[in-house]
Amino acid sequence: MAAANPWDPASAPNGAGLVLGHFIASGMVNQEMLNMSKKTASCFVNFTRLQQITDIEAEIYQKNLEIELLKLEKDTADVVHPFFLAQKCHTLQSMNNHLEAVLKEKRSLRQRLLKPMCQENLPIEAVYHRYMVHLLELAVTFIERLETHLETIRNIPHLAANLKKMNQALAKMDILVTETEELAENILKWRKQQNEVSSCIPKILAEESYLYKHDIIMPPLPFTSKINVQTINAK
Repeated sequence: MAAANPWDPASAPNGAGLVLGHFIASGMVNQEMLNMSKKTASCFVNFTRLQQITDIEAEIYQKNLEIELLKLEKDTADVVHPFFLAQKCHTLQSMNNHLEAVLKEKRSLRQRLLKPMCQENLPIEAVYHRYMVHLLELAVTFIERLETHLETIRNIPHLAANLKKMNQALAKMDILVTETEELAENILKWRKQQNEVSSCIPKILAEESYLYKHDIIMPPLPFTSKINVQTINAK
């Protein structure tokens, strides 16, 4: 026989049942509160949530892989596209045909390479043909500069005269530099004298005005005469 549930007011009356019945009758407790108190949380809820998180992470990882594949496909679209692949295949086919033709004509090509390029005048073996190309480039460069070299050779007898003219020109340049320096010094001296005269003119005019105002006749000062003489010499 099953034991009576003390939390169920409908079971056989006991102390706990009577107390709960009294609380329900008074309105302090209702049936919903009793049902909620009987429910217990499952111990596997956390494991379920962990499994859901793991599934979500796996799905995110799968989506990231798909995104990386799409990016790679986008970056290599010009390589794996049928149009570009057709062009590459056509180029490879042309190269293959050319190599096949070379292999078919291998004997005749070998004979042509061993045959001298300059016939009987200047026989050259095939291994030296590449050096001939470089030699021809040097010959063309020499021919282009031949006129300049000839002009230099023609000027060799006149080298002493040209050096003499150059020395004379350098001497004249030194003389001109010396004269220019002297002229610059004279200009600086003249400017200094002009500044002195300009600074003395107001004083002289003031003195003459004062003497004229008081009717005083004074002999010219030595300083004024010296200034006038220097001004005349400068002119």
